[in-house]
Amino acid sequence: MPDVIQKSKRNRILVAALAAGVAGSAFAGGVMTNMTESLAAPVTVTSPVQSFGFADVVEKVSPAVVSVRVKEKMVAATADDGQDQANPFDTLPEDHPLRRFFEFGNPGAPGAEGLPGQRGPRGMQPRRENRQATAQGSGFFVSEDGYLVTNNHVVDGGENFTVVMDDGKEYDAKLIGTDKRTDLAVLKVDAENQKFTYVEFGDDTSVRTGDWVVAVGNPFGLGGSVTAGIVSARGRDIGAGPYDDFLQIDAAVNRGNSGGPAFNLEGKVIGVNTAIFSPSGGNVGIAFAIPASTAKNVVQSLRDKGNVQRGWLGVQIAPVTEGISEAVGLAGSDGAIVTLPETSTPASEAGILTGDVITAVNGETIPGPKELARKVAEFAPGTSIDVTVWRDNAAKTISVKLGNLNSLDEAASADGTAPTAPVDPSSLSGYGLTLTPSEDGSGVVVTEVDPSSPASEKGVQAGDVIVSVNGKSVKSQADVRKALGDADKSGRKAALFQLKNGDQNRFVALPIAKG
Repeated sequence: MPDVIQKSKRNRILVAALAAGVAGSAFAGGVMTNMTESLAAPVTVTSPVQSFGFADVVEKVSPAVVSVRVKEKMVAATADDGQDQANPFDTLPEDHPLRRFFEFGNPGAPGAEGLPGQRGPRGMQPRRENRQATAQGSGFFVSEDGYLVTNNHVVDGGENFTVVMDDGKEYDAKLIGTDKRTDLAVLKVDAENQKFTYVEFGDDTSVRTGDWVVAVGNPFGLGGSVTAGIVSARGRDIGAGPYDDFLQIDAAVNRGNSGGPAFNLEGKVIGVNTAIFSPSGGNVGIAFAIPASTAKNVVQSLRDKGNVQRGWLGVQIAPVTEGISEAVGLAGSDGAIVTLPETSTPASEAGILTGDVITAVNGETIPGPKELARKVAEFAPGTSIDVTVWRDNAAKTISVKLGNLNSLDEAASADGTAPTAPVDPSSLSGYGLTLTPSEDGSGVVVTEVDPSSPASEKGVQAGDVIVSVNGKSVKSQADVRKALGDADKSGRKAALFQLKNGDQNRFVALPIAKG
């Protein structure tokens, strides 16, 4: 038995030696040479000891978030009542950018009066003599004495407003004021000896893309619901108005969430949910919220005055493209190029001209048209501001006393009719344009555009009237040629054409044709 043990030991030693030899061959042969390299440590994330959640935030803020029920004016009913409520976007032109967006609070939408699918087949509803439509949205208290915020499109057209609390209690509310340009509204609940839980606006300027956000509201009329996500983007322009600067979030929001708050993890309101992008009609993870910095100022003005007073400069503006900046001799593309309406405005009275490029207001650089519109709107009507313009290769500062934007007639101007061209037009060689003097002697009419020309690529079309070239008025083809020649002699690579079609002015930069 001892010999067997000794033999067994020798076998184990031999196996170990052979294994070592194989391993040595492996290392020597380079099969595992990467083990000798020194690599950087991979990225690691330490998980919190406790599981992450939003319950603490939701518990604190939920009592301040309400459902807003709106009874609209009586309307005549049809035989298929319940199916004839129009989408508010149905009245928009087909090419309007907002048609692709879905606003909440639509009184005819599923969930406005109950859950989806509760209506009977078309034509099966009982006929009534009249009907009072009901819309539902969301809102939140911003003071303990009952002021609350919602969207303008939630309350628009409403006669009676009811606020439903998180605990189910209902209160009547009155409309304090609305602002269509930012889609905000303020309601007031008067309840004796009642102090309401309220929330405050946070600093959305410090919010970063990727930060957590919690949305609380009343989707589909279900009552208080909570969803969470992140800030997907900042500064979104969805074509809703001149002050577009939305936060984009991916927290699930749906119809009925309009006017509800989007919170950060400190329970501060960083945005007011107002619209979603929804090809399917429901949540697809793209929602838009009015930033707190915008909402805070508007809400305060509505509380104090019942409306929002904004300064009015009175210019039509467009971005400064690379071609335009080259044509006017401006370094960079900051600013907004000006066209003026036919009527007198604060800008025209102060001496701002069509073709000027506004580059600064009170010494603050203006990156583009949107920034100019927002900046001017910050000032009260009657305020005098210093507007810096670029004109004739030099900067000039002009003092302008602002008008009142609220006093404007917001009705859209009628479409203009293209001028009728005489029979014997002449060609502007090198630009692909056929021109003729206008009948009233003001400008030169474009009668034909070569589809392969730079002018066609820039959107110049038959019926456009060339009013000026590089700021010089033109009344004939000769005037146009002279202005182009002057631009060429001055070393310009492009010429700035001012075009008019109906009541609309625009600028197009065309490269100087050679030969």
